Amino acid sequence: MSVPTISIPTNQLVKLGLKSAENIHYQLSPEELVQDTLRIGEGVLNDTGALVIRTGEFTGRSPKDKFIVKDEITAHSVHWNDFNIPIDESYFFTIKNKITDYLTSRNELWVRDAYACADERFRLNIRIVNEKPWINLFSYNMFLRPTEAELENFEPEWTILSAPGLRLDPKECGTRQHNAAVVSFKYKTILIAGTGYTGETKKGIFTILNFILPHQKNVLSMHCSANMGENGDTALFFGLSGTGKTTLSADPHRKLIGDDEHGWTDNNIFNFEGGCYAKCINLTEEKEPEIYNAIRPGALVENTTFYEGSNIINFDDGSITENTRVSYPLDYISNAQEPSIGNIPNNIFFLTCDAYGVLPPISRLTPEQAMYQFISGYTAKVAGTEAGITEPKSTFSACFGAPFLPLHPGKYAEMLGEKMRKHNVKVWLVNTGWTGGPYGTGNRMKLGFTRAMITAALNGELDNVAYETHPVFGMQMPTTCPHVPAELLNPRNTWENVAAYDEAARNLAGQFIKNFEKYASGVAAEILAAAPKP
Repeated sequence: MSVPTISIPTNQLVKLGLKSAENIHYQLSPEELVQDTLRIGEGVLNDTGALVIRTGEFTGRSPKDKFIVKDEITAHSVHWNDFNIPIDESYFFTIKNKITDYLTSRNELWVRDAYACADERFRLNIRIVNEKPWINLFSYNMFLRPTEAELENFEPEWTILSAPGLRLDPKECGTRQHNAAVVSFKYKTILIAGTGYTGETKKGIFTILNFILPHQKNVLSMHCSANMGENGDTALFFGLSGTGKTTLSADPHRKLIGDDEHGWTDNNIFNFEGGCYAKCINLTEEKEPEIYNAIRPGALVENTTFYEGSNIINFDDGSITENTRVSYPLDYISNAQEPSIGNIPNNIFFLTCDAYGVLPPISRLTPEQAMYQFISGYTAKVAGTEAGITEPKSTFSACFGAPFLPLHPGKYAEMLGEKMRKHNVKVWLVNTGWTGGPYGTGNRMKLGFTRAMITAALNGELDNVAYETHPVFGMQMPTTCPHVPAELLNPRNTWENVAAYDEAARNLAGQFIKNFEKYASGVAAEILAAAPKP
């Protein structure tokens, strides 16, 4: 991308509260942002030319420090809970003044204009003001990039002010601790203070789109990846971290629309973003070649280490964090769909890594079961890395993205149900976790088998096979699938002790039911009836 010949008008920065427009770096190219990061000593290049940085104290999001201003817009529409935490408007102004004073005092700032939503009908113009050039590079990678002609009359609708070096006084600012991410829908502003984790910028915009699109535009916003076949058939992949969402949507025979955030309109689905933000832990070229090969000049790698005495990244080292990441523009993927828009989906896959070994490797859901599973947003992982802790631990995240959903989960589920019925979309639950027993007894489902099951579903090869009903969860399990051993398809048959399987299934069903209690008042009776029967 060529460097724009235009600069940001001084009065626009003053309007944001920045009292000086000196040393403003506007709309720099990735190469310039990399050089600025190296110049200030906050990054190094790896052996493939990617910029490697550390985000500081925070290496992940801080959900308990994310606030939404409670005002006339949000008071009765936001679903207030542990993720949607209210903050008074007066504190918003206090924090904003502190951030603008802090940014004004910096020797230099980096400003970028970008937008979200590949569908022009829903385009959201964004202005990002950073004190760090590498956060500005992240914004270049992750948001959609205006042309030079579009920048000449660019009018930002939303503003992000990012000041990771500023420590807030919790008592004065109404926060939990010295860091915060604050969203004001009235003033269309996101304030980020005290944290350098770049994902706060990305998920701040995702949060506002999850409010604006369903609430005001009748567009379903989704935390999912999406790809499209040669014939235009589109598939969506929902799943929490570690379930295979990025891996399984990266299919060399299909175009990647996007790996994380999408909207579903009356006639298409579209990517919110202009890039990918992929996990790097245990990354190998063999398992995930598209991600591995995207780590090149312009990519931003976070919180990894090098092999001693080299600038070669050790992807297996999680000593800084297990949440090592890389961001890069979507066109770094060889089979990216441009523009990142797809047709109405034919298939939806809910991915879960069930470490209890209870759920079938693939099953077909009714619309009601799909909405129940969607609201549940289940996966189960091994509890941790501490000595002696090997028991699976359940995780439920509504709509596979609870921390980013300002509305009641029932709203997103209702919209999903309407669209599934209207377009006769097939919905599948895919367990990428354990088979033959829980973690420690059974084995992880082979990636090759999971890919074969998804391919069979996409190709219609599971449309006319025989099915059997899971006795507890009620989903339909195919009895045959091309290139997959038939004995794997019913999980009960893979356990040596079927009584132990039955007990594990009942226990997991009980966890589903208990988790769903908090949503029961906001969903229809037919969804409640799709609960498992322990």
